[in-house]
Amino acid sequence: MTAAGTPLRVGLIGYGLAGSVFHAPLIAATEGLVLDTVTTSNPERQEQARAGFPDVRVAATPDELLARADELDLIVVASPNKTHVPLATAALKAGLPVVVDKPVAGTAAEARELAALAEERGLLLSVFQNRRWDNDFLTLRRLLDEGELGDAWRFESRFERWRPQLKGGWRESGDPTEIGGLLYDLGSHVVDQALVLFGPAASVYAESDVRRPGAQADDDTFIAITHANGVRSHLYVSATTAQLGPRFRVLGSRAGYVKYGLDPQEAALREGARPGAGWGEEPEELWGRVGSGESPLTGGGTPVPTLPGDYPAYYAAVARALIEGGPNPVTALEAAAALDVLEAARRSARDGVAVTL
Repeated sequence: MTAAGTPLRVGLIGYGLAGSVFHAPLIAATEGLVLDTVTTSNPERQEQARAGFPDVRVAATPDELLARADELDLIVVASPNKTHVPLATAALKAGLPVVVDKPVAGTAAEARELAALAEERGLLLSVFQNRRWDNDFLTLRRLLDEGELGDAWRFESRFERWRPQLKGGWRESGDPTEIGGLLYDLGSHVVDQALVLFGPAASVYAESDVRRPGAQADDDTFIAITHANGVRSHLYVSATTAQLGPRFRVLGSRAGYVKYGLDPQEAALREGARPGAGWGEEPEELWGRVGSGESPLTGGGTPVPTLPGDYPAYYAAVARALIEGGPNPVTALEAAAALDVLEAARRSARDGVAVTL
């Protein structure tokens, strides 16, 4: 580790969407961390990294990066899904703490094996479930904690897009080894959020379709979770939704909360904005509404200010965990519990049955 007061040196593996839009800017904005090295074999992405972060070093391969393990304090794995387990394993065996983008693995068993390796080595292994820090999710957690909705009965969560044309790439591949498709992509987010809010899943039912011509992986999936406490979560992830529904619709014994629109942080990062004053805030016209007995679209309910989204909080927590011994913001065992649900959903959709966990 570095001397007291010296920032922890981070090696980032992968500089596609996840690495360039999310991880690199958030690492660079975090006190106590410095983006030391970006790993990508793509010359254009190498130049993009150097342009965005003039002091960054570039490695062509993970092996080249890990050969300098003694010069680093944290590895972030933001490469394609199928590489997450082997790269995280290699980094842990090199003696380095690791952050892995979601999904941490293709199976819950692999995630638990990684967690066991990290524990054996006494190293941090954290999973980048950034949407725990979405503005709407933070607001909903506050409403539930303060009892504004009464007893929660039903949670509807939609991560829907209208992308009728394929974009190509491994995320749309039908090859199971790629771990593509929306179930494991957006599904990793909505399932994690449901488990954080309402606890363990008791049973899972799912419907999963391949809608678009030429598509190979699921692009329209529905997951129903019955939680152990009786709450029912209905989760929708889709690239084929011509009319988008509410992001959240949460129904309780006292009131409901309905929120439209996506958290603004991803769009801001894509446009080159960086965390600072006003980060994660949204205009009043996008606030959700709490009420009962009438649709929010016809004036029902009361607008509730949306708390600012806070992706920077994730890496701030990682830095505290490494420097001060603070808690891991997202453990691999939590991610494994979400993978249990995703695996059950895949079986349910294939066999047409509910799966008991």
